[in-house]
Amino acid sequence: MSRGPQADVRPAADSVPLDWARVRTHLAAHGLRLDDDPPPRQFAGGLANLNYLIGIDGQPAVLRRPPLGPVPPGSHDMAREHRILSRLADALPVAPRSLHLCTDPEVIGAPFQILEYRPGLVIRATLPEPLAGRPEAGARLSEVLLETLAAIHAVDTAAIGLDDLGRPQGFLGRAVAGWRKRGLAAQEDGTEALHREIGAWLERHERPDGAPTLLHNDFKLDNLILDPHDLSAVAVVDWDQGTRGDPLFDLATLLSYWVHPDDPPAMHDMAQMPADQPGFLTRTQAVERYAALTGRDVSDFLFHRVLGMYKLAVIFLQLGLRFRTGATTDPRYAAFTGIGSGILDFTFEIAQGRAF
Repeated sequence: MSRGPQADVRPAADSVPLDWARVRTHLAAHGLRLDDDPPPRQFAGGLANLNYLIGIDGQPAVLRRPPLGPVPPGSHDMAREHRILSRLADALPVAPRSLHLCTDPEVIGAPFQILEYRPGLVIRATLPEPLAGRPEAGARLSEVLLETLAAIHAVDTAAIGLDDLGRPQGFLGRAVAGWRKRGLAAQEDGTEALHREIGAWLERHERPDGAPTLLHNDFKLDNLILDPHDLSAVAVVDWDQGTRGDPLFDLATLLSYWVHPDDPPAMHDMAQMPADQPGFLTRTQAVERYAALTGRDVSDFLFHRVLGMYKLAVIFLQLGLRFRTGATTDPRYAAFTGIGSGILDFTFEIAQGRAF
């Protein structure tokens, strides 16, 4: 797995250090050799898990570990991700294979994985210069995103021993309750009433769970590695939240990042996906295309849409809370509370039918 090609790594002085001597000793005990040349380098980008380009027995690989500091229960789960990625490549070619899991936190302070490295193009907040302003690029990326999501949801989990992954029964109800609880815990002062109104709307409009499929649970453009020549999918990364449940929740997560040019400022300020550029499908068109690819009924998608947007708002509020409480001094976090509250306002507008 990779966050991009060799050039997409941090300068050595800016990388979060790990105890590479201990990593080397651990890997040697499992028949793997950590190469000294080139030395490990941390990939650029991302706000959570730490990923490093390393060499194993003369071949590039990726070491992946949770973020530093306390980790919320159930998040950044390296064991879950290893279980998924050690099997999923057999059914989904764009899934990089996990090669090794270390569960001993004494080695580097947390569990970690060694994963297959797949170089390619990673697109984050903006389109790279050769693609900017080209409608055919936006159309191509829209199609690749939706085709890849449909392929994930078509995986036969029983055939690869993942049919007991997660708890699909009651998935949507737990999601509503869980994100409501997290939202109230991370809220900005003065927004409690809005959180409660959105939460009550979700409870009133909750839909039955759809037939469960494999879920990525954070599927978006920068979790795709692309072939730079034809923009086909080379890899889907960041599976630490993977589970089974209602596939429309995955679609709603993707669309929460799918920005329109006339969206409110917070949607643009989050700088996650350049879907406001020419050629990208609209959100409505994306839902219709997903339905055509999968045959799924999307007539009740508004519930999933509001839930996906509320989840996104809460994620940014949680990140902002880390800055407000001093858990991080990273200046990138300073604006996240305002972004989260702005997305919260937009979520309310969507719930009221004044936007989509």
